[in-house]
Amino acid sequence: MDPDFLVIGAGVAGMRAAIELAEAGTVLVVAKESLRESSSEYAQGGIAVALSDDDKVELHEQDTLYAGDGLCDRAAVRTLVEEGPLAIQQLIDWGAEFDRDAGQLAFTREAAHSRNRILHAHGDSTGREIATTLARHAASLTNVTFRSYAATTGLLLDDGVSGAVLYDAGAGRNIPVYARAVLLATGGLGRVFLNTTNPDVATGDGVAMAYRAGAEISDVEFVQFHPTALYVEGAPRFLLSEALRGEGGILRNMAGERFMDRYHSLQELAPRDVVARAIVTEMARTGTSHVLLDLTHLDSGFLRRRFPRIFDTCLHYGIDISCDPVPVRPAAHYAMGGIRTDLEGRASLARLFAAGEVAATGVHGANRLASNSLLEGVVFGARAGRAMREWVGRPHARRGAGEPFAAPAGSALEFRRIAWDQCGIVRCGDGLRRAIQLLEPDTPRPAEFTLERAEARNIREVALLIARCGLAREESRGAHFRTDFPVKRAEFEKHSLIGKDAEIHFV
Repeated sequence: MDPDFLVIGAGVAGMRAAIELAEAGTVLVVAKESLRESSSEYAQGGIAVALSDDDKVELHEQDTLYAGDGLCDRAAVRTLVEEGPLAIQQLIDWGAEFDRDAGQLAFTREAAHSRNRILHAHGDSTGREIATTLARHAASLTNVTFRSYAATTGLLLDDGVSGAVLYDAGAGRNIPVYARAVLLATGGLGRVFLNTTNPDVATGDGVAMAYRAGAEISDVEFVQFHPTALYVEGAPRFLLSEALRGEGGILRNMAGERFMDRYHSLQELAPRDVVARAIVTEMARTGTSHVLLDLTHLDSGFLRRRFPRIFDTCLHYGIDISCDPVPVRPAAHYAMGGIRTDLEGRASLARLFAAGEVAATGVHGANRLASNSLLEGVVFGARAGRAMREWVGRPHARRGAGEPFAAPAGSALEFRRIAWDQCGIVRCGDGLRRAIQLLEPDTPRPAEFTLERAEARNIREVALLIARCGLAREESRGAHFRTDFPVKRAEFEKHSLIGKDAEIHFV
């Protein structure tokens, strides 16, 4: 039986939307792997909200606009900060347990925030707590069902989006699922790059599928590189939260020198793009592969209590963060752009919605403010769910054409290396043109469908979109930095827009 609503992605945005949809019809939530494997699960830093006594939504708005470097959609930002406090209260009502001090919610500060407004859960497992709370609440609703290990490989089209094609790993075949409306909540695209803090599932599937279906893609050139990912041979690029620097962590080069004062007055608490570029510049200046995050001056007991997950993970790889400076370097972390939507999650194709990291509402501008991503998922996931209910009572489309599958001429690893080398933290026109040259002349070859080949196709397509839009944006702004255009230019204070049948333009 086909559902009324199909939600693709089981992170914060997808689960929050499913809760809204449950009262209007049947909802199927599908996950590429287990229901727990999403970027939301890995979000350590916290969730930002103006709830403390010395904070105001206007200040949260101001900090978000500043980080966004002139490209935030003001209505989207206002929506995020105004609806944030109620969204947090709902999570608490549904059982979310945020850290408290003497019975009161405990707020901390992270980079580029002017107030202590970051809520945490279990020290550094905030995303896991919120995702678990939403999943538990969604599971209690009789209209919501779940399907794990069902990767979505394409959208079905019939006068708009009529459903999607799921790959059933157990059966080894593709299955069409039809719905009145479809939500893409597939998360990020960090795995498009060779080094990333994102989980293996974050291969840009939502952006690639929407682009192939004809939806508009916006601001995809803006990719945030987290400044501090663990750099240990044989270890994943485990995220070392911004909160470590918020609590006093110091960045040092391999000579032991603190260097951030050479790059920004806020030093370690400067916006992420500034810190990431400073680290890359310092690595180049000193001829080293990484820098050090020094926490050894902080109390060992405090570090263990405040960052239990980080403490134990680093210990697993032979680093006691209370005694040893931690080797770090930047890694791809978050996509500011994605599927262009309005503030209710509507994409440019009928019956297609998007929410969370895969969407581009303009709320983050050119650079996301720390800990705004979980709040975005909760706020805009709820809004998309409410908007999708407008399709209740409309005819249930049970037909639609999918796309034929052809494997790309190359491997995912090749495409990821091109993206990292040519479309990374520091870009230039020659490098972006080189990326396009390497990625564009793709001659798809008929091949048996495999999930690995489908992911490679998505990675290639998204890397090419990033390169093309990055080349068109002849300036440096936020997370997009070009050595040949090192300053902001007023004529580019606009959002990039690209579609399968439309050239890149700015609006």
